[in-house]
Parts: sequence; structure tokens; C-alpha cells
Amino acid sequence: MKDIVVESFTMDHTKVEAPFVRKCGQIITPKKDMITKFDLRFVQPNKTAIPTAALHGMEHLMAGFIRSEIADVVDISPMGCRTGFYLILIGDVTEDEVVKALINALEKVTMAEEIPAANPVQCGNYRDLSLFGAQEYAKDLLKAFKNKYQA
Repeated sequence: MKDIVVESFTMDHTKVEAPFVRKCGQIITPKKDMITKFDLRFVQPNKTAIPTAALHGMEHLMAGFIRSEIADVVDISPMGCRTGFYLILIGDVTEDEVVKALINALEKVTMAEEIPAANPVQCGNYRDLSLFGAQEYAKDLLKAFKNKYQA
């Protein structure tokens, strides 16, 4: 079998300091479109993980809120290790643009009154969602991201 390089497996997770936004990949499609991938790391790898219900709640909330802050979002999905999200966009977007959009989206999470699509028709595990948990993590993340990027 040919060796396949998975970018996230090449990063030394013991040396990074969360939270951070990192441009972790770009590809140009055959039609010359640029696709950019970001690592949105929320908690320290191998030290803590976001509980599933809070992460799932944040996923539902961020799906809409990040799209209202930055154009051409293809996807925002939680990492399996539960330490953050991947954000995939069309175009060559800077880390600073993503940080600004992320901070604005997290502020919206803290003010949300409900989790969108929290029902059996629109979600495959609708019982495992926590608005409270998502908001508590969003509050902590807002402080951390503002301290790191707006200081």
C-alpha cells in the first residue's frame, strides 16, 4: 500500500499550545479553485477533551454562526479527539480572518437560546446535545482567543 500522509498526524500534539487557529492545508482543484483547511484547536490535546454533548451542541450552533461571519464555508466539523474543529473554506483565507470570524461566532453561541436542528428529523443523535455545555466552553474560549489574538 502506498504511504498516505495525513497532515494532522504529522503535527506533534505534545508541543502545541491551545487555543489556536492554524492554516493546516490548501489544495487547488482541477478547476483551479483553492480549498483551505484550518485547525481550530479549542483545548489542549492529551490534557482535556470537550464532553460529547457540549461539542455536539457547539457543532450545531457553529454550523450557522460561522457561515454568517465568513464566506464560502464548505464545512465545520468536530475533531474525533474532541479538542477542536476543522474548518474548510473555498478561497485563500488568512488565519486573522478566521480568528475574527471565530470570535464573532463564539459570541453568538454564548447568546443562543436554543440549539438548531435538535430533533430526530434533522439530527442523528439529537438527545446528546448540551446548550449549557456549548455556551460554557464558548465563554472560556472567547476569553482565551481574545487574550491570545487581540492582546
